[in-house]
Amino acid sequence: MSISSALSRLPAPRTENAGDLNNGGWAAWLQGHLDPAWRPSEWRSDCWLFTGSVQEPRSSVSLCRTAACDTVVSPANIFCPFCKEGQKRSPLPVAEFAQTFVPVRNRVAFGSVPEQCRFTKGGQRCVRPRHCKGLCVMHYTQWKTHTTRKLAGQWQDTAVPYADTPACPVPACPLPSLQVRGLCRHHAQRFREHRRTHPDATVAPWAAQQPPYLAPHQFSLLPLPEPLRYEVLYGLKQADPWLRTLNPPHVRRMVRDLNGVTTLISDITDQQMCPRSTSDVLRMLGRVRTAVRAAHAEHIGTAPAKDDVLDLRALGQRSRTPAGIRTPKTVDLRTIKQRWLRDLLRTWTIQQRPGADEFGRTWRGVELASRALALRPGTDNPARLRYDDVTAVVEAFRTALKLDGERAGWNYRMSIASHFFALIDYGRRSGAANNLSAAFVRDPAAHRIPQEEAGEDEIGKAIPEPVIRQLDAHLNLLGQGRARGQRTLAPADLQLMYRTLYILLKDTGRRPLEVLSLPRDCLEIRNDLTSLVWNNHKARRHRRRLPITAPTAQAIRAWRTRRDQLQPSLPPAGADYLFPALTHLATRPHLHTSYLSETLRHWTDSIPHLYDEGTDSQGNPLPFDRSLIYAYAFRHSYAQRHADAGTPLDVLRELMDHKSVSTTQRYYTVSLKRKRDAVTKLAAHVVDNHGRPSPCSEAAYELRSVAVPYGGCTEPSNVKAGGSSCPIRFQCAGCGFYRPDPSYLPAIEQHLNELRADRETAQAMDAAEFVITNLTAQITAFEHVTDRMRRHLASLPAAERQEIEEASTVLRRARAGNAHSLLPLTVISSTGPA
Repeated sequence: MSISSALSRLPAPRTENAGDLNNGGWAAWLQGHLDPAWRPSEWRSDCWLFTGSVQEPRSSVSLCRTAACDTVVSPANIFCPFCKEGQKRSPLPVAEFAQTFVPVRNRVAFGSVPEQCRFTKGGQRCVRPRHCKGLCVMHYTQWKTHTTRKLAGQWQDTAVPYADTPACPVPACPLPSLQVRGLCRHHAQRFREHRRTHPDATVAPWAAQQPPYLAPHQFSLLPLPEPLRYEVLYGLKQADPWLRTLNPPHVRRMVRDLNGVTTLISDITDQQMCPRSTSDVLRMLGRVRTAVRAAHAEHIGTAPAKDDVLDLRALGQRSRTPAGIRTPKTVDLRTIKQRWLRDLLRTWTIQQRPGADEFGRTWRGVELASRALALRPGTDNPARLRYDDVTAVVEAFRTALKLDGERAGWNYRMSIASHFFALIDYGRRSGAANNLSAAFVRDPAAHRIPQEEAGEDEIGKAIPEPVIRQLDAHLNLLGQGRARGQRTLAPADLQLMYRTLYILLKDTGRRPLEVLSLPRDCLEIRNDLTSLVWNNHKARRHRRRLPITAPTAQAIRAWRTRRDQLQPSLPPAGADYLFPALTHLATRPHLHTSYLSETLRHWTDSIPHLYDEGTDSQGNPLPFDRSLIYAYAFRHSYAQRHADAGTPLDVLRELMDHKSVSTTQRYYTVSLKRKRDAVTKLAAHVVDNHGRPSPCSEAAYELRSVAVPYGGCTEPSNVKAGGSSCPIRFQCAGCGFYRPDPSYLPAIEQHLNELRADRETAQAMDAAEFVITNLTAQITAFEHVTDRMRRHLASLPAAERQEIEEASTVLRRARAGNAHSLLPLTVISSTGPA
């Protein structure tokens, strides 16, 4: 519940004593800085009662989803306990049950208005609420007295129905009086507890100082003295953007624990101020005190522009996490050695109010620049800075390290460099650094941070296909155990949702955010071809289309059908998304990436065994590192799966929606170690053009492995020419130098299909007999080679056959990455002659 929308009533400001408060009208200053939404014109007595709609998106409470029930529940629950029991016994779906179920209660919930007294006389019924045996307090007392004393006659003869309901004497208490003293049930119990320590207490003065009965979504500031009331009110208002949710019980606990405190502006710690509070209450108190201290500094004229310790929360910074918690809260600018750089950063932060990420990158860049400049003389004076000083700063960015001591990534180093020089440019534009030397300027050519190319032996991030097959075998465990969202969705629905997410990640290769933000109508059918409509958020290209298979489309339709049935119990903000947010507390309308990543991690940890490719020295399978399984890794697996299948580079670039071919080319990269291992395994399974075994050394295999498209070639002139000088025009099946191996089986099969198609075309064209005979001979020869290789593979043990298949995949991936070279282009000047 947003506090700005939760204020219902406030007492009229007491300005007559504002000038007598500390610091010359501190309370009056706080009142003047409350916007109209926090200072309504109507007041409810003097109760300082805050209330609001319990269906606000940021509320820590909500209403029971049953249409005929208005009980306040936690957002983690769909139904109140009474309706939840009815839902367990009902065979109806959740949505239909919520619309049709009518709760029949035998007791009145605390705080609710009970039924009317049943006493009727002369056609008039008593309007007071019943207390016991269907009678109100007064009529029940009269009946009990008459019955106990055994008086003559009927007690109804002297009783009269009441036409009014007495209110509780506590200001603005919504509950009716049910006790002889005139108190409601809630305050009667509290008054009895008060009388245990104050036996002489009377009702009237005690009730005047009590807060009214508070529902779960309400709290009152009446117990607090002035100006503490206005401090808490102002602090809550300022802390509203920092809070993911407002928890009224925490505010009520904080108000209770502040008993005896007169002001929040003091040097004592939060724990000392409220020693009995819980950690959640102390966290809220800390946020309130942060806002009040910043306001008090502004009130007494202490400008933050001269403060070397910046309170980032007071400046309105929030992180991008779902909770929105800003860490750290303060930044000590005194760690920056140069005074001019410290003043520039402070001015930029206060005036521009950057976000948490932007400030973090700028702060890191300023730290590195300050350390580099501190080693050079004269850098305390900005007018004496020179070109060499810029070079020293850029060198510090080039060698920047992470917190763990490892070298930072290129993107991060480029980011902190650009943020630092953007700060310098801001100082010159805004006049905050007028005395900065004109020679302190970055040279775009000399002051660059070159991008390092990935090493040849760098292992890719793709999940191996054997591991993916093991994940598929344990798909029934996904969504069980510690899955996120289990308090909102039923176990079967939760499993279906995460199973659909896994299928989309694996079969489409989209980024996690692109999958989670899929629109509800993400399927498009044109000419019997189903495409996935998605948005490329990284490149800002929306409404992209990706061809998908029928099983993938069917999985999407199955979840969408179930998702439509669950829509009445889900937040309305996610109505347009295939995977909507599950609670009203979500900061995004669709499912957050943390839900997916945490659930995948718990799922992989729950799988008993996951084995990697290959075996150890004893022949035992190697365990797979489960930390390598995460949502984004399936995108790499998708790309390398297509590369293994021989998908052309330009086609895969379109499938991945890359702007540059070089980005797609990285997915074809295979480390030298894995390629060397594959060559070692396949060199012993090379055959000749008749299908007879013709093993060779690893060096010889490498020499001829790139000579021809359908296998190796040992013909000297062709090898010397790099495979472009075949004496018989690449009719490999009839050549004695032809040396295929199992890794070429897919290419040979494709070539066989092309030869058969060419033969059919030649026969239809009534071509000469020698043409058809040549094509038939090539087909027969290639079929003989493939049959011999398949029989040989079938005779091998299953483990060795699996190793050969994996080695063949590696070599096909290597050839696919190297075979698609671009044609050279001749650049023609637009100004030259045609």
